[in-house]
Amino acid sequence: MVLGRLFGRDPLQEPARALYTGVVTQARQPAFYGPYGVPDSVDGRFDLIVLHVFLVMNRLKQEQERTADLSQALFDLLFLDMDQSLREMGVGDVGVGKRIKAMVQAFYGRISAYESGLQEGDEALKAALKRNLYGTVEASPAQLDAATGYIHAVVARLSGQQIDSLSRGELDFGAVPE
Repeated sequence: MVLGRLFGRDPLQEPARALYTGVVTQARQPAFYGPYGVPDSVDGRFDLIVLHVFLVMNRLKQEQERTADLSQALFDLLFLDMDQSLREMGVGDVGVGKRIKAMVQAFYGRISAYESGLQEGDEALKAALKRNLYGTVEASPAQLDAATGYIHAVVARLSGQQIDSLSRGELDFGAVPE
């Protein structure tokens, strides 16, 4: 894997890019910023992308021996995109590094919270969503219910997708219920 990165094309680059494109496309669905009440802000968009990356990585983790490198490539693309976005927003070189470090820490915190939420039940998942996805706004109980239901539906949908398909970058989150 390392030699492929040094001396040629990384075979995981295309599937990881396809997965990341699917994540970003899903995270940009208007329903999230309308009925679901996620703030249409830098923070809100970041949190939706992180949530969807978590959902994909959660599925990949089920067959970790086969998918660890793909998960890492997806993670790398996420933060390469965040780095580029910060630079486009005018953040200087010194500031980018500090902000990326904070984003990585936020990512790991959210992953831990969402994993715990899925394991411990809906109240824990709602608390994680309230703290992270809705961290800058007050979410209604209906919005938290909708987001929790959406996450469970996506987990089930991704569980039905073959790892071989995901490893080729084929990803289907399904429609976002309004």
